[in-house]
Amino acid sequence: MHPKPRFRSRPRPPWRPAAAVLLGLALGACADSVSERTAPRVTPPQQGFIQLVAHDPADRMGHPRPRIVTPARKLQCVAYARRHSRIEIRGDAWTWWGKAEGRYGRGAEPAVGSVLVLGRKGASRGHLAVVTRVVGPREVIASHANWLNRGRVHIDTPIRDVSPDNDWTAVRVWYTPANVLGKSVYPAYGFIYPPTDSAKRI
Repeated sequence: MHPKPRFRSRPRPPWRPAAAVLLGLALGACADSVSERTAPRVTPPQQGFIQLVAHDPADRMGHPRPRIVTPARKLQCVAYARRHSRIEIRGDAWTWWGKAEGRYGRGAEPAVGSVLVLGRKGASRGHLAVVTRVVGPREVIASHANWLNRGRVHIDTPIRDVSPDNDWTAVRVWYTPANVLGKSVYPAYGFIYPPTDSAKRI
């Protein structure tokens, strides 16, 4: 039995304009799916950027901006994570953390190529995101599918650790349609590392 991720509830700030209201949308369920066998491969770039407020469309550092790609067929986050991390685990997203024990390394340090595992929240079955760039101990860039249950692929998505102990048990995720860091906080377990030395920890 694995400990549940710690999650500290925070008071909700006052509602902002209509675009910000969208940020409160629930995380879509990410279940395993056999459709991945016929789904096209979408390769994430290897670098990105993060800011904690809305950014200018032209990134002055030259890094790719967060964007959304619509594949020919809808993708689940588990199928996407498996393809792009070389971590061979199956099942709903939240179960990956427990299933990785004894098979893959796990920890609270972000690493390129690792999979960040989000826990269940409401009706969600968790979520998975593949880290493509480490910005710092509390900031990563990741690519993932089926965020907000639309089956699309989100590329170069900033994700920030907001846990009190800096252990990646609570995160906020960039909301690309509104061009801001989402205000919803999601519980997380940490990172699962691929079975190679290509995942470089900071």
